[in-house]
Amino acid sequence: MNLKKRLIPLVSAWIIAAAAQAGTLVINTDASDPAPKAAFAAMAKGFEAANPDVKVTINTFDHEGFKTSIRNFLSAEPPDVVTWYAGNRMAPFVNAGLFEDVSDVWAKEGMDKNFKSAQASMTISGKQWGVPYTYYQWGIYYRKDLFAKFQIAPPKTWKELLDACAKLKANGIAPFAIGSKELWPTAGWFDYLDMRVNGYEFHMDLTAGKVPYTDKRVAAVFDRWDELTKPGYFIANHGAVDWEEMIPAFVKGQAAMYLMGNFAVDPMKKGGLTEAQLGFLQFPKINDVPMSEDAPMDTMHIPSKAKNKADARRFLAYVAKADVQSEVNEILGQLPVNKDSKRPNDVYLRDGFAMLSSAHALGQFYDRDAPAEMAKSGMEGFQHYMMKPETRVEVLARLEDVRKRVYK
Repeated sequence: MNLKKRLIPLVSAWIIAAAAQAGTLVINTDASDPAPKAAFAAMAKGFEAANPDVKVTINTFDHEGFKTSIRNFLSAEPPDVVTWYAGNRMAPFVNAGLFEDVSDVWAKEGMDKNFKSAQASMTISGKQWGVPYTYYQWGIYYRKDLFAKFQIAPPKTWKELLDACAKLKANGIAPFAIGSKELWPTAGWFDYLDMRVNGYEFHMDLTAGKVPYTDKRVAAVFDRWDELTKPGYFIANHGAVDWEEMIPAFVKGQAAMYLMGNFAVDPMKKGGLTEAQLGFLQFPKINDVPMSEDAPMDTMHIPSKAKNKADARRFLAYVAKADVQSEVNEILGQLPVNKDSKRPNDVYLRDGFAMLSSAHALGQFYDRDAPAEMAKSGMEGFQHYMMKPETRVEVLARLEDVRKRVYK
């Protein structure tokens, strides 16, 4: 047998052995929409290029299917990495022992500095349980042209906000647009008022069921809310339309401000607003508490029963890098969580990036931070109160009854 023929099986055996040694990293995600799907493909491609010994397999679920199946596959057939959410939404999986402690990744990558505003949302019992890769800001979008017309400066304090509302109302313009038919926009108001009155830590305790809704500190939130609802500072009949159906009124100048997530900018622009007309401002300060923001985050976690935890840690470290987060969020049209990432070109995302990077902490939005049943009842109650402010006592009493039932 010649040497060439003898080497062929040896080379084949080496290739097979090398393939067997190469790691496979399995990721389960609900990134089924076009932009998230493209972002995950880019992440996988970049990671494989940087780690040629690892092959990435992505299992993509539809959103609802993912929510109903995640607990099952975390227990029975866990992937190596799974996407989920921060704050109280990850707590059940942490408490059930289904998510891996990744504090070592945070320490190794120096994430306590680059992800400082997000750290509280990823921390339970002093440990970090995942890595965030994207988020977006909430805040007040306002009509710069209307503010200029009535000589109103963008408010930074609660008094300044109330003064602006009074001037707008006196000139026949609703200070705030809101469409509460789908309920959840009311939760943004509750989140911000509670975080500005009582602070992030109290808000997390409340949404975790540790504080009664009849507590005087919750009443203090509604005292501030009364200062907007009772004078009629929200556009009339908002319970009959959803958030997007309310945008034409905002575009036409029938309302001057809109507390909403950054996803609203695109339909506002398509409605005809220009950057010269549309501004963004941080929800004003109320009490002397650190300024926290609503910024729903998408996160990655390692299941505690994952087979390939070593490569999973490498992947989380890769996703945490500033340049990777910049690339991924350019595809997503959202914001990188790493504060050292490239600043976005879009003016609203740029403002949001600066605001969130310096925030004390980040709420995940009421319907993520509270369990589903509590969130549903809470938002129903908030909407009822906003339509009929005189019902606040009965609304809070009803929410307290739900809290006692839900958190056992």
